[in-house]
Amino acid sequence: MPEFDYDLFTIGGGSGGVRAARFAAQAGARVGLAESRDLGGTCVNVGCIPKKLMSYSAHFHEDFADAAGYGWTLPGAPTFAWSELIAHKDREIAHLNDIYKKLLDNAGVTTYHGYATIEDAHTVSVNGRRYTARHILVATGGHPVRPEVPGKELGIVSDDFFHLKGLPRRAVVLGGGYIAVELASILNGLGSEVTLVYRRDRLLRSMDADLGTFLVDEMAKKGIKVVFNATIESLAASGAGEETVKTVRLSNGDVLEAECVLFATGREAATAGLGLEKAGITPQNNGAVQVNENFETSVSSILAVGDVIDRVALTPVALAEAMAVVSRLFGKGERKMSYQNIPTAVFSHPNVGTVGLTEEEARQEVGELRIFKTSFKPLKNTLSRNTERTFMKLVVDAATDRVLGVHMVGAEAGEIIQGFAVALQCGATKAQFDLTIGIHPTSAEDFVTMRTPV
Repeated sequence: MPEFDYDLFTIGGGSGGVRAARFAAQAGARVGLAESRDLGGTCVNVGCIPKKLMSYSAHFHEDFADAAGYGWTLPGAPTFAWSELIAHKDREIAHLNDIYKKLLDNAGVTTYHGYATIEDAHTVSVNGRRYTARHILVATGGHPVRPEVPGKELGIVSDDFFHLKGLPRRAVVLGGGYIAVELASILNGLGSEVTLVYRRDRLLRSMDADLGTFLVDEMAKKGIKVVFNATIESLAASGAGEETVKTVRLSNGDVLEAECVLFATGREAATAGLGLEKAGITPQNNGAVQVNENFETSVSSILAVGDVIDRVALTPVALAEAMAVVSRLFGKGERKMSYQNIPTAVFSHPNVGTVGLTEEEARQEVGELRIFKTSFKPLKNTLSRNTERTFMKLVVDAATDRVLGVHMVGAEAGEIIQGFAVALQCGATKAQFDLTIGIHPTSAEDFVTMRTPV
C-alpha cells in the first residue's frame, strides 16, 4: 500500500498549479489538485486574458477614426455596448475554464473543488477530508489590496473591474504600475473620462525611466488626465446604485467626482487561512512564501511557485517555475529557472514592451554604456489624424558591445519585444543587431537601424 495518497498535491488551479499538476501526472506521479474558484487563476479569470480582450475592444474607437484617412466612410457613428463586451468575454473565459479542466482530466489529475488547507508537512484538508502527499505545492497566487483610506469600500479593485455592470462615465484610477495604466487605457478607449492619480512622479517605476515618461505623454494625448505626487485621502458617496457618485479628495487638495474609483495600488500573496503555520512555515509580512533555489519552503516537502512567492509576478514565470519543480521531483532535473532577461509587456495604449536591464540597472552593473534612442510617427498614422508616436531604446555595454536592454512604447510592443528577447538570451551584440537586415517598412526595423548613440 502506498505510503501517501498522492505523490504531489497542488493547492491552487492557476497557471503554475495546473502546469505542475498536469506535467507531474504525465511523468507518472499520482497527483491531486484543489481549487476553490474557477480554474485558470488570476490570468484567465481576472487578469491577462480578459484584460487583453478588453484592450482590443478599447482600441476600436481609434481604428474607426483612422479608417477615414484611408478612404473608409462609416455609415453612422459607431456605438459601443458594455454588456455585449462583458457577455462575450465571459463566454470565452468559461471556455478556457473548461479547457483547463480537460487538460487536468486527460493527464490523470484528481481535481477537488474546494478550499484546501495544510495540516502538516504531508497532509492537506479539502472539504473536511484529509489527503496525504509526499510533496505539497502551494500555488495560490495573489490578490489585489485596497489602501487604508476612509471610504475605501466605495472603490473597486482589478478583480471587480471585469464584472462591472456598466461603463462608468467618469473614473478615477489610483496607481502608476502596469495594472493602473492598462485599466485606465481600457476605460478611456471605451469612452470613460479618466483621471489617473499616482503618489510618485513617474509611471512604471520598475521599468526603464524613459518608458514611463514617454507613455504619460501619449496617454495624455488620448484624454487621460494624470495627477502626479498625490494620492486619495478619502471617498464619500451620494446617490445609489450604479450611478452613485463618489467624491474623491486628493492629498494635493483637489476634489474629483466619479462613478467609479479603481484602486490599483498593489497585490499581496494569497496565503491567509492556508495553514502554513501548522507545518512550521511563517509567511513574510506581505503573505509571501519564502523558498530556496529549488522552490522548497523551510519544510522541504512543501514547495511554492508563482505569485505566492513574490519574485516575478508573470504567468510565463509561474509556468517556468512549475516546470523546474516537476523536472526536479519527477524527472531528471534538467529544467532550471533563470530570472535573467525576462520579457514583459504592458497593454496600455500605446503598449509597452521591455526585456533586459534598464539604463539605471545597467549603469550600476557594468558602468559605461552606449544608449540608442529613437522616436517617430509610425507609418500607419501618417494618413490619419492619429498623433500617437513610437519610442525605442537600446542599452548597450560599451566594453563588450553586448545589448543589455531593449525597450519600446508603441503599437504591438509585446509582439516585437518577444523576438528580441531571444536575441538577448543568446548574448547578441550591437554589431550583430547592425548586421541584421530589417523588414521594411515596419516599426520593428528601427531596432536594427539605430546607429548613433545619444
